[in-house]
Amino acid sequence: MIDLGAAELFRNLDPKELQALREIAQERTYPAGARIFTQNDPGDGVYVIRAGLVEIAHLMGDRALCVFSKFGPGEIFGEMSVIEDLPRSATTTAAKETKVYFIPREEMAALLRRSPSLSFRLLQEISKRLRDFNQHHLREIIQAERLSTIGSFARSIVHDLKTPLTVINMATEIMSSSNAPAAMRSESYTRVKRQIRSITELIGDILDFTQSPRGPANLPLINYRDYIQNLADELRAEVQIQSIQLEFENEPPDVMVPLDSHRLRRVFINLIHNAVDMMPEGGRIILRFKNDGAKIITEIQDSGPGIAKEIADKLFQAFVTFGKEHGTGLGLSICKKIVEDHGGTISAYNASGGGAIFSFTLPVPKT
Repeated sequence: MIDLGAAELFRNLDPKELQALREIAQERTYPAGARIFTQNDPGDGVYVIRAGLVEIAHLMGDRALCVFSKFGPGEIFGEMSVIEDLPRSATTTAAKETKVYFIPREEMAALLRRSPSLSFRLLQEISKRLRDFNQHHLREIIQAERLSTIGSFARSIVHDLKTPLTVINMATEIMSSSNAPAAMRSESYTRVKRQIRSITELIGDILDFTQSPRGPANLPLINYRDYIQNLADELRAEVQIQSIQLEFENEPPDVMVPLDSHRLRRVFINLIHNAVDMMPEGGRIILRFKNDGAKIITEIQDSGPGIAKEIADKLFQAFVTFGKEHGTGLGLSICKKIVEDHGGTISAYNASGGGAIFSFTLPVPKT
């Protein structure tokens, strides 16, 4: 059991002041589970723990308590009542049978006025408590944000998997039916392949999102014109099904650039698919290119409604979606990651004549 003079706050107190403190301190005992004081109670004094353990908690909602500190023998609590005449900001409970010294507010304040050294020690203790609380609060915020991110991630993945799995289930039933016409079976087979590709791309997005940055080192040199023309043929056939025309405003530059052809393909796919989603009634997607010697600038412009102001400033953040019934919200953040891994930058803005423009750069090696 801790004597009053052995408490950290009073350890170096003058003998006369310590004796005066003993005379005003009241000994109290609380059984396990007892409330010592409750949030919003009047601040009546300071407590020094002789034996036992107390929990400091904040009331969350109407009933739930969130414990953020625990104090044992020799430690003080309730000290803010001496500094400010305000209600208690937390609830304190005896975690087990606890014995304390209680020093009334007025008597403690008078002692502090007489003892500058004690005032300084109390100030140090309050400063330490605030730092500890800030660190604890920061850890809680980070943990809550992590859990929220994981929840958003899981919900997005589950939502995006439901649609293709439902289509695959329906299509395979048609394919396995002996009464289904050959044309219907063929169409169902095509739908299954398309949905499997969607799932594969979703998995690719997730893997790309979770991987560490790679950097542009050791990428093979590839002719950008050949790469774009081959990729455009594939994308053009895909978007034409949805009444969308994919066009070149000018030819891609005939220059060798270091790039990961598989990962950069995902940038084009994500940007093109985003544009397609914004034009359900059909439209145009225009690709244009610039080469200033140091970098290639690739722009993808669509004839859709443009970028909504609600997400304009957080467009490339993970899990951000707007006006879409599906999507993980990872597509544009992955584009940003891939482009930056290549040593480039990516941006987006609304075109003056309507529609959105996504622009990214790739560095050109010095010759």
